[in-house]
Amino acid sequence: MNFDMPEHIKPLRKQVRAFIEERVYPVENLLDERDHPDSRPALKRLMQEAKDAGLWALGHPKEIGGGGLPFMDYVLVNEIVGRSEHAMIALGTHSLQDSIMLNLYASPQWRDRYLRPLVDGDVFPSFAMTEPDVASSDPTQLKTHAELNGGEWVINGRKWFTTGAAMAAYTTVMCRTEPGVEGHRAFSMIIVPTDTPGYKILRETPMLGVSGGHYEVDYDNVRVPAENLLGDRGEGFVIAQRRLGPGRIFHCMRWLGQAQRAFELMCARAKDRVAFGSPLAEKQSIQNMIFETAAEIRATRLLTLDAAHKLDKGDPARIEIGIIKVVGARMLHNAIDRAIQVHGAKGLTDDTPLSRMYRNARAGRVYDGPDEVHQVSVAKLLLKGEGAV
Repeated sequence: MNFDMPEHIKPLRKQVRAFIEERVYPVENLLDERDHPDSRPALKRLMQEAKDAGLWALGHPKEIGGGGLPFMDYVLVNEIVGRSEHAMIALGTHSLQDSIMLNLYASPQWRDRYLRPLVDGDVFPSFAMTEPDVASSDPTQLKTHAELNGGEWVINGRKWFTTGAAMAAYTTVMCRTEPGVEGHRAFSMIIVPTDTPGYKILRETPMLGVSGGHYEVDYDNVRVPAENLLGDRGEGFVIAQRRLGPGRIFHCMRWLGQAQRAFELMCARAKDRVAFGSPLAEKQSIQNMIFETAAEIRATRLLTLDAAHKLDKGDPARIEIGIIKVVGARMLHNAIDRAIQVHGAKGLTDDTPLSRMYRNARAGRVYDGPDEVHQVSVAKLLLKGEGAV
């Protein structure tokens, strides 16, 4: 594989970066305050500006109304999108995985109802898998269940970390549908409109002291039509893997964008801040931080592009994706942690984006599978002789 940046993608990356720096950065603090009356209108304006600039939903397939970027091109653009957590929605990339799931697995009724509005950003999706009382690193323990009764699924259970549930039109719920079946084949995915009776948002779950749009939701005899099933019965985890494989690569590329932003802030601070008669940039300990961060970012980028290349060629890339999920989350944490250290007391405040970036980075070692699960899975594959080291 040639790891050089393709010439044809450089102008688009530059255009996306300019949009994020000129349009998104100035309103990040406002967008962080989601309950502020001006927050939602500001986000809507950004979404329209992205559409007007031809930057909307770049990675979505053309046949469902997206920009149709090839997978590897989109991976490279996604690194730039990652520079701001709000850029995903501002540029319409937030719905890619859910749009593809609907297109591939939903009944014609639900494709007609949600697919184009989802791609256009007129409605928002949410996804419910994790449960508060279950170690979701072993998802076969999930307790939320659904029974088919008179042509309807009746769903009972409780989910949390349902991101965006308060503004979502529907939630795709992973639940147990196959009684007496063990393991992953016992579960299915069901589409639940958020205005369905019995769908109750209990609270927004604060994450490390910050409200991050993650909700705990109770399903109390929620009844939806049988055709709300996504795919076939017992295919929940098959569909989830179709969603999570590319999703982890997108995560890692966005983490690289966040890390690069932190690195740039660190270098600027090191050159501008004077202590003991000279800029911090002249101190060896600071130079070591800059070296370690640059090395980790570059190594993670190469690992991620290698995983993306293999996935694009039809290889499931299980080892490569498992490795980058762990290495990428560590890299992101280290980059932001060092940037905060170089900023000193200012790095602990909200005067820079680093404090919120740091909180979000810590979650990366947990969601989409904690580090330990990926380490065990990769080690088992390697012990079987799969993959060359």
